[in-house]
Amino acid sequence: MNSVLQVKDLSVAFGFDKNGKPRDGMTPLQVTDRVSFDIAAGEFFALVGESGCGKSVTAMSILRLLPQPSAKIVEGSVLYNADENAAPVDLAKLPLADLQKVRGSEISCIFQEPMQALNPVVTIRKQLMEVFKFSSAASSKVTKETFLATVREQLTLAGFKDVDRVLNSYPHELSGGMLQRVCIVMALLSKPKLIIADEPTTALDVTVQAQVLAVLKDMASRTGTAVLLITHNMGIVSQYADRVAVMYAGRIVETGGVRDVIDNPMHPYTQGLLAAIPENHSDMRTMKSIPGSVPHPRDFVKGCRFADRCEKCANASAELREKCKSAQVPPKQKASGSLNHEANCFLI
Repeated sequence: MNSVLQVKDLSVAFGFDKNGKPRDGMTPLQVTDRVSFDIAAGEFFALVGESGCGKSVTAMSILRLLPQPSAKIVEGSVLYNADENAAPVDLAKLPLADLQKVRGSEISCIFQEPMQALNPVVTIRKQLMEVFKFSSAASSKVTKETFLATVREQLTLAGFKDVDRVLNSYPHELSGGMLQRVCIVMALLSKPKLIIADEPTTALDVTVQAQVLAVLKDMASRTGTAVLLITHNMGIVSQYADRVAVMYAGRIVETGGVRDVIDNPMHPYTQGLLAAIPENHSDMRTMKSIPGSVPHPRDFVKGCRFADRCEKCANASAELREKCKSAQVPPKQKASGSLNHEANCFLI
């Protein structure tokens, strides 16, 4: 299957001025380190990790939505393949005028807080119809009436029973789950190749989370749209993702098919995330946690960044502990019998 997006060795840093130089002579703060992954057409791909691991920075750097001029891609490429018969385009180097044509039309975003993503003083109908102005439908023979019929159809597929009431409502008149489903419809109206969903269910309760993600999965699969889901919830990953990349302290530490990673986690960090999922509510004493917290980017080391929190490292031989604590970057190891499941660790 062809890749719609290939992120290669992406490194992002903060602390630059409008000329692209380090601000006030300070050393820029690098928050992601040579991040690489690819997403196939129609695939549901998850990027998972604790808060502060660099997931959202990675996602926002794809469309260069990070604060300017402070943020800068200092290394790597973001290859977007809109047409399998044409050469991919590097979004990291694309002129802003051309990038604007990709944002929202070919690559859409769904953000964490729908109430902030929608205009509070404009009706849902008007906000959804605004997509028409910037989509390929506006330059074709599709009329506004036809586009409105498509809006109604998509809202119905998203689970809305009273479409007219939703269209005539203002954002404050709808619940959080309803608003997030409106955002999903808005993201899909332009028929994008890829949707970046940055923790779209963080502000919702568990029941509504499941409903919203089911709608996203169903509607994306109907249109063949690829999804990059940013989350810290391994339970969500196991239910909805096709493949997953586990991120820690600005680096990808494990990637693979979701069943391979869930059933046979290779990296100690992935094992810790899975062990922290409460499986038996009657005895919470069996639930484990990862000691410590994700280091601040200013404290990132060149070698293994998980070593100080890793139980396997603490219990390893002196020779292995020395490797884990060294400045050497952990090597990439492949799982036996799998071509796509791999992790970066000395202890595998």
